Amino acid sequence: MSDSALHDKVIVIIGGTTGLGLSAARAVLAAGARGVVITGRKQESADAAVAELGERSAAVTGDATSPDHADRAIAIAVSRFGGFDGLYHVAGGSGRRMGDGPLHEITDDGVPATLALNLNSVIYSNRAAVRQFLAQGTGGSILNMGSVLGWSPSPKFFSTHVYAAAKSAIVGFTKSIAAYYAPNGIRANVLAPALVETPMAQRAAGDEEILSFIRTKQPLDGGRIGTPADLDAAAVYFLSPGSAFTTGQVLAVDGGWTVSEGQLP
Repeated sequence: MSDSALHDKVIVIIGGTTGLGLSAARAVLAAGARGVVITGRKQESADAAVAELGERSAAVTGDATSPDHADRAIAIAVSRFGGFDGLYHVAGGSGRRMGDGPLHEITDDGVPATLALNLNSVIYSNRAAVRQFLAQGTGGSILNMGSVLGWSPSPKFFSTHVYAAAKSAIVGFTKSIAAYYAPNGIRANVLAPALVETPMAQRAAGDEEILSFIRTKQPLDGGRIGTPADLDAAAVYFLSPGSAFTTGQVLAVDGGWTVSEGQLP
């Protein structure tokens, strides 16, 4: 994307203080955005991110599962940078530590905890964005983070079934709001990565058996794990006026995951 693709735009990234979100924040500013507001759980990460990103950035700390989390970030976008043009929801994560897993092993607490983190938070942030776009009368762009696991499972190595349900639901939810709000000029799309090198992927990245599987399941560029930067160009596109005629779409940035068998040697 050009360095002016987001000229004068103001973007909010939910889950933007580390990993995929922070990489996207760098790309958004490089594409000419007037300002970016990032959110995250830890004050230390937020401070470090803003120190790196500079004066065109601001941060909000808190829990993305809180209904007002995105409202706070959008309010800062408007007050600090004078507008709001796009929301990128990255926050989420494996529910494995919360009790997610294969269906017969999922705990009672694991179901609502995993859904809250990966689905409820998206619904709340998208609601905040739509309300602001409608109040402004400007339209705008929403981009939600999905996963190839929402429709292309990997039963041996990636069996978190509530997480998969949430990521599948994000597709249906995004398409539904894309249809409803298209007359208002509000676009909503989904980015769906496969295995990407993030804090959530540490278990997989340290397992040689999984890495061997990935070499054939994600065969592009030598069969590697993705990097956060692999998604940046797509994120800038969906958040920019370049995607003004695109809504309700799901783009898998997956190294070939969804078209490869991933046979073990």
